Amino acid sequence: MSHNKTDAESLPTLTKLGLAALFLTYFLSAFMVNGLSIASPKIAADLNGMDLFSWAISLPALAAAFVTLLYGRLSDVYGRRIMLLISLVFFLAGAVLAGISQTFVFNIVARAINGLGLGALAALCFAVIGDFYAPVERSRWTGLLQIAAGVAATIVPTMVGIITDNFSWRYFFWIFVPVTIAGMILVAIGVPSKTERSASKIDYSGAVVLALALTSMILGFSYADRRPWISMNVLGLLLISLACWCLFIWIERKTEAPILDPQVFTNRTFLIAAVACLLSFFGFVGIMSYYPLFLQGVQLKSATLSGLVLTPFQMLMAFMGVPAGLLLAKTKRYKWLLVLSYAVVAVAMFCMVFFNAETPVWLGVLVMVLGGLGVGAIPTINILIVQFALPKRLLGIAVAAIFFVVAIGQAVTPAIMGSAMNVTYEKSLQNLLPAEASLHMDEATFESLADSRILMNNNAMAGLEDALSADKNLYAQTVLAIRGALRSGLETVFLIGAITMLMAFLLIITIPEVSMDVEVRDKRQAP
Repeated sequence: MSHNKTDAESLPTLTKLGLAALFLTYFLSAFMVNGLSIASPKIAADLNGMDLFSWAISLPALAAAFVTLLYGRLSDVYGRRIMLLISLVFFLAGAVLAGISQTFVFNIVARAINGLGLGALAALCFAVIGDFYAPVERSRWTGLLQIAAGVAATIVPTMVGIITDNFSWRYFFWIFVPVTIAGMILVAIGVPSKTERSASKIDYSGAVVLALALTSMILGFSYADRRPWISMNVLGLLLISLACWCLFIWIERKTEAPILDPQVFTNRTFLIAAVACLLSFFGFVGIMSYYPLFLQGVQLKSATLSGLVLTPFQMLMAFMGVPAGLLLAKTKRYKWLLVLSYAVVAVAMFCMVFFNAETPVWLGVLVMVLGGLGVGAIPTINILIVQFALPKRLLGIAVAAIFFVVAIGQAVTPAIMGSAMNVTYEKSLQNLLPAEASLHMDEATFESLADSRILMNNNAMAGLEDALSADKNLYAQTVLAIRGALRSGLETVFLIGAITMLMAFLLIITIPEVSMDVEVRDKRQAP
């Protein structure tokens, strides 16, 4: 290769096998994420684990969040291929163990092992794209890689539902065995290995403190939906987490080979993108987790219809990354698209604040379209701008860091939103519930009203109807009070989502427009 070529022209490109490896690996990651949300309730029911259901979410999330940063750093040192293979080994081992699990505790442990691989797969795939393509092509392929997630979002929920209902949830995990093995073969053949190591030291003390910070934080938020925020289980763990985070940052500033290079968490572009991304999760959770509850509990729509209403959001969220990547490749400007995306989602969330029992379904569909158009482009843009804003040497950890923020958002925002909804629901129910209703209920039935999702629980509603069978009018008034209280609780959720999205929009307006064509100088290396 001629020495007078520019760096962009001298970059190698991935082979077709390498690209196939990335598409299949990213598809596996999206397949597991989408499928678990469908299969998990049935798994918990079959293995008598409903009382441990929240742990099945928080512990795998903890494992995934930890390895996202750690593997990102290790991939910068030892190369993407070896870390992809290690991730796939953990991913496969966890899937197999989950498939043979006979108890729910064993299943949770297996899914945590799976999370030790799953947590890093997506970030490593995008880092490989960053290694082998110049900025314009990198934008294009980063967008195109979202096709794999789009296909998974389209086919997986229905397919896993059919498998779970008609066969067994175990087959969901067994599907991954041949496909993951195929992915490992493609990665081993198609993804080049690193020819030179950039460093040989690993920050083990930072890794330990990071694990403590994450564990205490995620467990603290996991307790928040069942216990008071001022309890030791919540506030105590969160204070421990805060102390560990401060210690982690101090260690990273002093150590020679940090897991999270200070150039990452002191970079203005990265910080703005990361904080805005974290804030946006409140809007995302409001739509994905709480809007279906609004449709079924407040508007009394069927689960099938609520799924159809949410479909435009899911589809656009999955596929919008493709045109976003192509637009960035053509315009070489990202700020306008990022600002527009956050603005659109903020508008959608403020619309949802005013939804009530009489809101027409078509308006809900329109808002879901708006939300999907906005949310869908944000991940692709974030993955790209952190690469443009930081030195090439830190590409792996830069991409991993933005996925780490996503993992934190997935772990903490549901607890905050759920706690806020429950508090509002309980206060509203006290005001709306007919005074004489409690006189006709036993203690267990009355306590069941504290569950904001009682309208979705057929057994609880049957018990309530039986308790109030002597006065049908009183039963109707009680149900109406529950619906009204649920509406108030969800209004709080949507308002939190709207305000945080507005904050994210105002923050993202200040993000610098970094050039896609000029590589950022590495502060740890000589100019």
